[in-house]
Amino acid sequence: MSDLTGMSVAAMQAGLRSGAFSAAELVGAHVAAAEAARPLNLFITETFEAAMEAARAADQALAAGTAGPLAGIPIGIKDLFATRGVRTTAASRILDGFTPTYESHVTARLQAAGAISLGKLNLDEFAMGSSNETSAFGPVVSPIRAAGSDAALVPGGSSGGSSAAVAARVVAAATGTDTGGSIRQPAAFCGIAGIKPTYGRCSRWGIIAFASSLDQAGVLARSVTDCALLLEAMAGFDPRDSTSLDAPVPAWSAALTGDLRGRRVGIPREYRVDGMDAGLDRLWQQGAEWLRDAGAEIVEVSLPHTAQALPTYYIVAPAEASSNLARYDGVRYGLRVVPDGGSLADMYEATRAAGFGPEVRRRIMIGTYVLSAGYYDAYYLKAQKVRALIARDFAEAFARCDLLLTPTAPTGAFPLGARNADPIAMYLNDVFTVPSSLAGLPAMSVPAGTDSAGLPLGLQLIGRPLDEAGVLDAARAIEQRAPAPATPEPWWR
Repeated sequence: MSDLTGMSVAAMQAGLRSGAFSAAELVGAHVAAAEAARPLNLFITETFEAAMEAARAADQALAAGTAGPLAGIPIGIKDLFATRGVRTTAASRILDGFTPTYESHVTARLQAAGAISLGKLNLDEFAMGSSNETSAFGPVVSPIRAAGSDAALVPGGSSGGSSAAVAARVVAAATGTDTGGSIRQPAAFCGIAGIKPTYGRCSRWGIIAFASSLDQAGVLARSVTDCALLLEAMAGFDPRDSTSLDAPVPAWSAALTGDLRGRRVGIPREYRVDGMDAGLDRLWQQGAEWLRDAGAEIVEVSLPHTAQALPTYYIVAPAEASSNLARYDGVRYGLRVVPDGGSLADMYEATRAAGFGPEVRRRIMIGTYVLSAGYYDAYYLKAQKVRALIARDFAEAFARCDLLLTPTAPTGAFPLGARNADPIAMYLNDVFTVPSSLAGLPAMSVPAGTDSAGLPLGLQLIGRPLDEAGVLDAARAIEQRAPAPATPEPWWR
């Protein structure tokens, strides 16, 4: 079983087509791994029986020569994507009992490619969090542990269920969403790869909204090539999404070389923040040397509004969240709490109080405040102006280079509960990932090394709009030179 669950997506594809193993065997091995990993709290909804049925159908398609490129590949779906006939919760009590009658564009494309979902993966409630501890269904526990310690660690967030499931060899790859770093930061914490493509590359149709101008679907997998393979299936124009980009989807996986000759990689000086861990700084310098060895020229660039990115994000994102979450009122679907003798307004209040967790309520309150009369110009409008300046900084930097290299997160994973009492400390996890999200740029985290406790650290590549190819190639160059991430010991079995 471990041989099948430890393979890359590319190796699984080759084995299925050569007949070395069947889709039923491959999916069955991953189902067994998922059952053994229940102590990690990875899934909100398991669909193991449907997955085995789909695997048998995949074997028939493979035998007939009609199989899609991802036929038989076992994946997980972050429970923010609507899935027809399968409960979708956004990890919130407010969507209690909600089963969509439609399929998100991204998951429909994955199904068409033949990928097989094992179920809906846990996440921070409505994707609001950096540790996967805000879920109404309990926190996800990382499969990673510090050297010589049994302390339970967070997997990162909000795509913590996705990152932990991939790292634990429960699924070959998983979908995620990234609003301010929610693919890249958990990928770094769990020692895997994760890519957020250009805003608009993957349709948002059927993804439960957090902040509509920032949300973007992406991939978490154990290699750069596997990320490219999944992203090829997920990306594509969707007329139902007004922000969807009508652009061709290249064969990124086939074009990967790791050869960066003729490319310039920028090192933004503002990302070297006060108090940065010396080990992380050394790893960043090592990453630059790896890219130089791959043929790139390393140059220093400036992104002068970097310090304003995090406060800008935590005005814009909560403002959009307060608007998007206004639809959850207990009238049409989901949870409904009706106080005895209460009015319609009482029902709204009771439903939302019971349905939303503390972090979601906090962000709704912040967002409502910055959008309110008398504060809109002072906060939200000003934040949008600063966001434009941040995007301009990137455009000016890309006049001097092709890609940017930064750390993914300021630290490795931390223990469960360690930062819950300080929301600001939690928000600082996204200090390196938020700027590229505000600018809508493609960005990727790739495993690069470990900290003093042996916990994974990632490096981030940021590219020009629609240059996923450049981001993936630079990530591949680091992957070829960095030490391979250790496979977690299955302590949960």
